[in-house]
Amino acid sequence: MDTFKLQKHIQAYKNFQQNEPDRFASDTSERKSRQQYYRSWTKDKILQMELEEFEEYIGKLWAMLIWGNKKYVTDKMVSDHEFDTVKTELAELVWGEQPVEKRWDRFRSKIKGMGPAMISEILCYVHPDECMLWNRRAYVGLNYLGVNNLPRYNYQLTGKRYVELSEITKTIVQELKANGFLDADLLIADYFIWEELQVENNLSTIYKSSQNEDVVSSEKIDSEAAEFIHDEIRDKLKDIGQWLGLESRTEVKVADGSRVDTLWEQTIGNMGRVVYVFEVQTKGSIDSLILNLLKAVNNPAVQTVVAVSDSVQIEKIKKHASGVQALNDRLKYWDYQRVLEVHQALESVNEEINSLGLVPTITW
Repeated sequence: MDTFKLQKHIQAYKNFQQNEPDRFASDTSERKSRQQYYRSWTKDKILQMELEEFEEYIGKLWAMLIWGNKKYVTDKMVSDHEFDTVKTELAELVWGEQPVEKRWDRFRSKIKGMGPAMISEILCYVHPDECMLWNRRAYVGLNYLGVNNLPRYNYQLTGKRYVELSEITKTIVQELKANGFLDADLLIADYFIWEELQVENNLSTIYKSSQNEDVVSSEKIDSEAAEFIHDEIRDKLKDIGQWLGLESRTEVKVADGSRVDTLWEQTIGNMGRVVYVFEVQTKGSIDSLILNLLKAVNNPAVQTVVAVSDSVQIEKIKKHASGVQALNDRLKYWDYQRVLEVHQALESVNEEINSLGLVPTITW
C-alpha cells in the first residue's frame, strides 16, 4: 500500500474535519446510528424476525440505494428461499461461531440475491474491528493506494479473500489512529475511502482489462468458479432488464424443452408480449446451447435470443451457429465483460437518481 498517498489523504481528511465540522458530525452521527441499529439485531432477534422487519433491515443498507423498489429485492430473495432459511443463514452469517471466511462462503453458497456489497455492509456494521465494507468504492480506493490483485468480479471475492482485504484495510485504520482519529475502525475507514479516495473518473474501469492482459476463457477455470460467473452474469442481466423497465426473470421455461437463464418481457400495445432471452455460457456443450436457443425461438413471442459469454467462446459459438438457418437473424452475442460494464453504469445512474429522492422509494 502506498503510505505516502495514504498520509496525504489523511491530512486532507483532517482538514475536512476542521473545515466542515457540521458535515463531519453528521457523518459520525449517521455511522453510529447505523451501527446501533444493526447491532441491535441479535441472533435470536434475527431468527424471530418478521417479514416487514426483514424488508426494513435490508432496505436500510447503502447497497440498496440502487433500487427504487426495495421490496422487489426482498420479495425475490424470500421467493427464492424459505423465509426461515434466509433468517437462519443471516443469523449464522452475522453471529455464527465459525471464522468469518467460512460464514461468508456458506452464506454465498446458500442465499441468492445478496452480493458482497450487501453482505460486507452488514458485517461491517456489526463487527467493524474485523470486517471491512467491500463495494466498487472500496475497489477504487484500494486500487489507487496500490493494492494489487483486487477482485473485479463477485465470484473472486471468496471468504478467504474478503478476510485478506479486511486485514489490508486495517492499515488505513492504524494510520487514521496514528493521526488523531482514535476511534477509527473499518467502518470509519470506509467513510474515509468514500470521502478521500474516489479518484477514478469512471468506475466502469473496474471491469476493463488492461492492454497486456490476455482474455482467459471461462472454459479453462474450475467448475465452481464457472458456476459463480454464470450466476453473477445471469443475475446482472436480470437487474439490467429491471432497470430498463422490463419484466425480468431468471430460470424461465419459454418453450417445450427450453429453459433460459434470463428473460426480458414487455407488452407492447396490439403486438402483445415481446420476449428477449439470454443464455449464459461458461462451461459445457456449445451444441447444447444452440439446441436450447433453437427450441426457445419456437415460442412466437421470442424476438431475439442472446448468447452471453467471454470473447473466446463467443467466436466458437458463432462458428457452431453459422449453419443454423433458424437462428441467422435472431441470435445475438454479448460479451459478459460488456454486461458487467453496462450493469455498473446503470447501477451508478440508479444510485444517483435515487439519492435525489425524486421518486419515492418503495419499501413495504
